[in-house]
Amino acid sequence: MTRSIWKGPYVDNNLWKIIRKTKNSKELKIWSRRSFIFPQMVGQTCQINGGNKWVNFKINEDKVGHLFGEFVYRKKIAQFKRKKK
Repeated sequence: MTRSIWKGPYVDNNLWKIIRKTKNSKELKIWSRRSFIFPQMVGQTCQINGGNKWVNFKINEDKVGHLFGEFVYRKKIAQFKRKKK
């Protein structure tokens, strides 16, 4: 279920404070995968927590309005081996 329109987009408070203070100077580490990407974040590089590893991520204008979690997979893709006869 999506977030209702009257509430507006969600950004974690700690993440928003860090973004306002820094101007593309340091790489962000983001744990909040449910936060939206805002236009103020364009051009920054960040690392998003994927559960067991950190994924490097560069924010472009095309990614504004999406969630951070949309770009990181948390589950491994199962690969099954065929049985030998």
